[in-house]
Amino acid sequence: MYGPPGHAYVYLVYGMYDCLNLVTEPDGMPAALLVRAVEPLEGIGSMRIDRTIRATTRRRGLTDERVAAEAERLARLPRERLASGPGLVAAAYGIDTAWTGVDLCDPASPLRLEAAPAHEGSPAIAATPRIGIDYAGAAWTTRPWRFIAVGHPSVSGPTRAR
Repeated sequence: MYGPPGHAYVYLVYGMYDCLNLVTEPDGMPAALLVRAVEPLEGIGSMRIDRTIRATTRRRGLTDERVAAEAERLARLPRERLASGPGLVAAAYGIDTAWTGVDLCDPASPLRLEAAPAHEGSPAIAATPRIGIDYAGAAWTTRPWRFIAVGHPSVSGPTRAR
């Protein structure tokens, strides 16, 4: 998180979920934007495979039947929900802490930011309170620092806008 802007910072939560962040401030200033959700447009089959791998390799003692059941569940999951949460973004793209430091603005990078495809109009954007940080208290949970595309099926968590 102390690296240069435009680079990835990936951290592990609860020893289970990798979370992708985009560093936003100059070198030495710890600030980053958590990527909470992504709308899958391409590579849906690969995302399902990566989600299955992540879901089944970080759990101990899964039977072959349980692994097959998880693969079947993910095969039925609508594409919009494949990366609809911060841990799911990393799982769907096979991202882990080894990706920390990758330049997300380099067009040749295997992990990069790209412009949205051209389409009619832009989605309405709303700010909502942050989620998943109840331990931090109201001073942090009530700040409208979570931005969502209103009504988009890939948005994670509550979609109530301010």
